[in-house]
Amino acid sequence: MKSGKSLVELATEIQRQAEGKRDFVADTREMTLTPQGQLEMDVNDTQVTVDVTPHTHGQIAQRVGIPAPYYKRMQAEAPQLLATNVNTWFNDKPERRMVRTLDGNARAFLSDRYRILDHYEILEAVLPVVGEMGEGIDIVSTEITDNRIYLKVINKRLELEVKKGDAVQAGFVISNSEIGMGAVRVEPLIYRLVCLNGMIAQDYSQKKYHVGRAAASEEDAYELFSDETLKADDQAFMLKIRDTVRAAVDIAKFTTIVDRMRDATEQRIEGNPVKAVEVTSKTFGLSQGEHSSVLTHLIQGGDLTAYGMLNAITRTAQDVESYDRATELEAVGSKVLSLPQSTWREIAYAS
Repeated sequence: MKSGKSLVELATEIQRQAEGKRDFVADTREMTLTPQGQLEMDVNDTQVTVDVTPHTHGQIAQRVGIPAPYYKRMQAEAPQLLATNVNTWFNDKPERRMVRTLDGNARAFLSDRYRILDHYEILEAVLPVVGEMGEGIDIVSTEITDNRIYLKVINKRLELEVKKGDAVQAGFVISNSEIGMGAVRVEPLIYRLVCLNGMIAQDYSQKKYHVGRAAASEEDAYELFSDETLKADDQAFMLKIRDTVRAAVDIAKFTTIVDRMRDATEQRIEGNPVKAVEVTSKTFGLSQGEHSSVLTHLIQGGDLTAYGMLNAITRTAQDVESYDRATELEAVGSKVLSLPQSTWREIAYAS
């Protein structure tokens, strides 16, 4: 599993970001994208100018219906044309949008129905529950990226062997995005002691998409404060999150996942391992670098089975630079367990 921040470092960064965040809801007719890549907004008769992140450019492109490749080409080669296009659609098809900013950067361009579930709310709900779980609970990795926050926890008291000498422990991972890149999730985590790999079992996740009632106002644009956006259904959802965390290390679910891993040890790669990794990489959309890493770890591990392929993928998660991508690879590893039989045969007998 990829290492990240300590809990203290995570809390410090969340506090820093809380002080640098401002959220606005405005009519797009009150917004202007400049050729310099900035977004200007009229907010209560005050001009607000923020830089636009690549992620936000992508959300703007999607919202106004400009294909991403053409948007990026205009951005690089004809920024005035891009500004003209975007601003034309801002005015011709007006709508209210939420612009989330941090440190002077527009980091998200979202629906005004976007229900803010900030990182501190999630931790405020979850950390007391983790603390109540008692001995054997260990927060093994945390991180806050431009896209998400992650909290990965294991329960050392829940341990089973996939095969002799190869033990795994139960845990869970909590993740949240403040910028529209996915729901808050609580997902089972399997922690392999031999190599400290993590595998996220997505089949059992609890998630909530950030959609709620419109953040309405008589003003054309106004600043939102997180304490004004709390809704009763979200308070109920926080209770559900706590319950889900308590159940995330359920022995029955853990045993079911481990049984599937045991079954994977019997699914042998009968063909060419190099070709097997090629098919696997294509199936899961791995990059060339990830492909090479999976092949290396599969051969070095000496386990030419579906279980060996799973472990090669989750071990690759430790090699990639991005914590976001590392976590994605930990989830990709679990997908090996649920491949259709026809797809696994294609991998196993590739030559």
